[in-house]
Amino acid sequence: MKSPGKVLLAGAAVVATVGALAGCSGSGGSGGGDSKIHLVVAPVLPGATADALNALAARVKEFEKANPDISVKAIEYQWTGSTFAAELAGGTLPDVFNVPFTDSKTLANNGQLADITTDFKKTSTAAKWNKNVLNVATGDNGKIYGIPWGPYAMALSYNRDIFTKAGLDPDKPPTTLAEIQADAKTIAEKVPGVAGYMQMTKDNTGGWNLATLTQSLGGRLETVGSDGKVTVTADNAQTKQGLAWLKSMRWGDDSMGANFLFDWSGINKAFAAGQVAMYMSGSDVIGSLMQANGFDQTKYGVTTFPVASDSTAGILSGGNVDVVNVKDSPEQIAAAVKWIDFYRTQPTADKNAAVKNAETLKAGNQAVNAPTLPVFDKATWQQNQEWIKPYANIPADNLKPFNTGIFDQQIVPEPPAHTQDLYGALDGVVQAVLTDQNADVDSLLKAVNVKVQALIDADGKG
Repeated sequence: MKSPGKVLLAGAAVVATVGALAGCSGSGGSGGGDSKIHLVVAPVLPGATADALNALAARVKEFEKANPDISVKAIEYQWTGSTFAAELAGGTLPDVFNVPFTDSKTLANNGQLADITTDFKKTSTAAKWNKNVLNVATGDNGKIYGIPWGPYAMALSYNRDIFTKAGLDPDKPPTTLAEIQADAKTIAEKVPGVAGYMQMTKDNTGGWNLATLTQSLGGRLETVGSDGKVTVTADNAQTKQGLAWLKSMRWGDDSMGANFLFDWSGINKAFAAGQVAMYMSGSDVIGSLMQANGFDQTKYGVTTFPVASDSTAGILSGGNVDVVNVKDSPEQIAAAVKWIDFYRTQPTADKNAAVKNAETLKAGNQAVNAPTLPVFDKATWQQNQEWIKPYANIPADNLKPFNTGIFDQQIVPEPPAHTQDLYGALDGVVQAVLTDQNADVDSLLKAVNVKVQALIDADGKG
């Protein structure tokens, strides 16, 4: 699942032109009546803010100045799995578009994305990539089919002011599930009207959070056999353990408040209003809290979500992958990789690009140093933090628990098949546990297995 927290990232964007895309791709490198290579790129979603579009316009001009043989037209576009096949067949896809982590490898293995391996290896950062991150854009054949950007790891966000009011040390956030439970109980008792801890429960976010909890304990909601067969395993021991943990806080400690129907925007609003002290979300959520909720970032604290010592345990990650239209010419593919590297990658790896990106973000009152899952090695990340330090608008010490711990956490991708259907089916399970003390967890999870397995089997992947 994409972290919705990415309102705008990495110098995000240029004046977008909304219009028909037919004929804009696969044109053999031209199409504008001149000798230039023409690209249609889609770096922003429909409804992007004016600031985002203006910033994008500036970046496009900068790119074209540095690459006079390439002409870029930026548009607003959102990829969806339900329309992708028709757009691909009809030739209406942009040359560059982005897909979520959950879909990039499948699309690559299906031959629906352009192979960019040769051009990717020519980029200055090819050897610096965090292999766990690059893997989501790597096909089973070992070739590269996209460039990841804006990855996030699930994390624990907390309100430092509420911690202080409850007599807890905001510089020492919980490091285990037991400590989260203990701190949540203390907060609920000492700060009336505040939920010590809460998780999302609807619009697929309940399943997203439950997947995080399951994987942090070493479990998997789906398994993939050596023959590629996907089996839904929602009734695994770790999922049951995670639900039992939630049930204990809800019915034993009464530390989860009174509202048990939260989606992503709803829980952000509650957190920003001081109604929730701790919650699970993408590590980048502070950007949206500042932009959409007017949250005072000096109150924000974030740490890694606890991961069990089990060797299979890890933190769920997600994000985006910029990919190239499989129908594009070799010249367009090469130009597309240059654009993606310029727009998405260089603001992390190049000092001038990093500073310009930080200036743009700060001018738009957006989070400059929001914590993310590093795409490169630790040394490259630390260098980037030094470059943007003069523009940072979130206290670095508030982010230290996450930034220090994330390099030690194993990254585990989301369940691979019918991910959103799985999440949606699990929403009801989480809601039941929080609203019915006698909820039959075993039966509920087995029903999820049956429902989602049928969808997978219908695809021929079961």
